[in-house]
Amino acid sequence: MPQGKIKRLVSDRGFGFIDGSEGDDLFFHHSSVAGVTFDDLKEGQEVDYELGQGPKGVRAENVKVAVKMV
Repeated sequence: MPQGKIKRLVSDRGFGFIDGSEGDDLFFHHSSVAGVTFDDLKEGQEVDYELGQGPKGVRAENVKVAVKMV
């Protein structure tokens, strides 16, 4: 599962962008967040995600806060 960091959140519109593992910016919608609510996410936070296809191209789906292994 790819990992990235939340680059930007547009809370009033319910979407954001992830700085992807390959240096690309990936759109994600609040309905694609799993395990937490969209409002719990913070810019700079590490997340896991799956790649999916949206109406405007590749997007992040099943976005989850990354679990840090100790």
